[in-house]
Amino acid sequence: MVLYTTPFPNSCLSALHAVSWALIFPCYWLADRLLASFIPTTYEKRQRADDPCYLQLLCTVLFTPVYLALLVASLPFAFLGFLLWSPLQSARRPYIYSRLEDKGPTGGAALLSEWKGTGPGKSFCFATANLCLLPDSLARLNNVFNTQARAKEIGQRIRNGASRPQIKIYIDSPTNTSISAASFSSLVSPQGSDGVPRAVPGSIKRTASVEYKGEGGRHPDEAANGLASGDTADGGNLEDACIVRIGGDEGGRPPEAVDPPNGGQARNGAGGGPRGQTPNHSQRDGDSGSLGSPSASRESLVKGRAGADGGSGEPGTNSKLPYKASVVKRAAARRRRHPDEAFDHEVSAFFPANLDFLCLQEVFDKRAAAKLKDQLHGYFEYILYDVGVYGCHSCCSFKCLNSGLFFASRYPIMDVAYHCYPNGRFSDSLASKGALYLKVQVGSTPQDQRIVGYISCTHLHALAEDSDIRCEQLNMLQDWLADFRKSTSSSSAANPEELVAFDVICGDFNFDNCSSDDKLEQQHSLFTRYKDPCRLGPGEEKPWAIGTLLDQDGLYDEEVCTPDNLQKVLESEEGRREYLAFPTSKSPGGQKGRKELLKGNGRRIDYMLHGEEGLCPDWKAEVEEFSFITQLSGLTDHLPVAMRLMVSAGDDEA
Repeated sequence: MVLYTTPFPNSCLSALHAVSWALIFPCYWLADRLLASFIPTTYEKRQRADDPCYLQLLCTVLFTPVYLALLVASLPFAFLGFLLWSPLQSARRPYIYSRLEDKGPTGGAALLSEWKGTGPGKSFCFATANLCLLPDSLARLNNVFNTQARAKEIGQRIRNGASRPQIKIYIDSPTNTSISAASFSSLVSPQGSDGVPRAVPGSIKRTASVEYKGEGGRHPDEAANGLASGDTADGGNLEDACIVRIGGDEGGRPPEAVDPPNGGQARNGAGGGPRGQTPNHSQRDGDSGSLGSPSASRESLVKGRAGADGGSGEPGTNSKLPYKASVVKRAAARRRRHPDEAFDHEVSAFFPANLDFLCLQEVFDKRAAAKLKDQLHGYFEYILYDVGVYGCHSCCSFKCLNSGLFFASRYPIMDVAYHCYPNGRFSDSLASKGALYLKVQVGSTPQDQRIVGYISCTHLHALAEDSDIRCEQLNMLQDWLADFRKSTSSSSAANPEELVAFDVICGDFNFDNCSSDDKLEQQHSLFTRYKDPCRLGPGEEKPWAIGTLLDQDGLYDEEVCTPDNLQKVLESEEGRREYLAFPTSKSPGGQKGRKELLKGNGRRIDYMLHGEEGLCPDWKAEVEEFSFITQLSGLTDHLPVAMRLMVSAGDDEA
């Protein structure tokens, strides 16, 4: 299948579209700014209350008449542009494919040679998040603002979290045998504006403190820019993690250092650029989300070992992670920590290391999508953005916005399909919400059979009372996926040219598994064909599962304004009650707007499901880790979620 790298099939149509949008954009921008000035966020309200001479309020009073006059003057040009723009949308392609070729040892082509379908198996990590990257006036309805700056900052945070070394801290003590959800500030000391490492209060209480440096001992910005300009980042087998075990009964002795048996290396992201800082997120001590460097340095780990051995601590040319203390076998550690669960689960302050696939929703703004793409290309080689349709189509109403879906991958994309849901109502019908289907290649067997995986990303209808619409959309989601798999499969029982390793569905479903108003969706047949790692059954969640929708009024509270703070809040029941969204009471006798007590820990509306039907008969896919991520605190009203799948032969131990 040919992947579309431009939105139109020829340069003539592209030029006409550019002219039409140039005529429309001034009116669009002015209307957006004018509306945004009358929809303050809680952050701006607090600033206004603290500062009687609030500058932004003064600017609003002065510039509103100017905006209004310019808006009226731009209307005739916008009308002419619309007459040209609207018919062009029938020829527009449903997505834009971008590839930033990486010929290094961690590029997509190189990754395909890592797994041949044999041995102990291979893990793949998926993440999904709703980013609320709408035009600024619409984003403010969700209490977030400054869409362009947020897009840049979100891209940096995702890249930084995914490209760090995979380090896990296990604490063995009579009172705490769980995994420590180590955050950035517990592994590094963030840089201040003057470039001096700052101490993070309380970080040593959570994990062993590691001195922070950029790649090769350079400043973080220099390290990032050096890699972006052509320096080769160390790469290697991403399955290997640096695991540090801290014993609570060893009298405070440092853990024993041993060499990693597989000699794995951690991948650092090769992406630089200036920091994107949102107005509501100034850098402060302990705010680890805006770090300019993608990871804690390997050199500091080397020095930690050298101090014990008396060596110089200088890393070799091909420095591998040399510091592994008391390596714990995954299966045994998992059984010890969670005897009632087959996989790890945590609230994490950062995106999982070595993230392979990223599915995003509500990336509606095209300029924000381009900024996000530029940031994520420092880690993901393959990206799909601006997914959806515009204007009038045969089965849909007029669409002002695209689908908001966005996909990034480290593995090559083979086939793509997009379908628009035709049954949206009211405000949801203005966006081309739908489903994006992808087929990716993740390896090849010694017999040159391709190993592939299927990923579906969707965003369902939002209006709470429209359960029947969401159920119809789930039906369409399954039917379209079956058609996509059939049309893109080149295998047969007699000639299996491809082996399917996984089938994953993720996205914002806009219903939860515990609310009484969502019973129809909870019982949908999708959940019998696909497994939800957080779900016990209709209306019943696993005890550790938490909601993914945040209470919008509290987004900028000091208690949750940084990834670390939000992580700590969500680890307590009281914090979840205060800062997660719950259904409001609809009973006639209930107090209007009162939060309804919910079985579970808030509204979990962002899902990651995996299927077992249609996979290679001799293989199995099992969840290895599941995490709720706080790294985008203050930048969106949703919690991202991530899942790591272990794919292996049925008789192999994952």
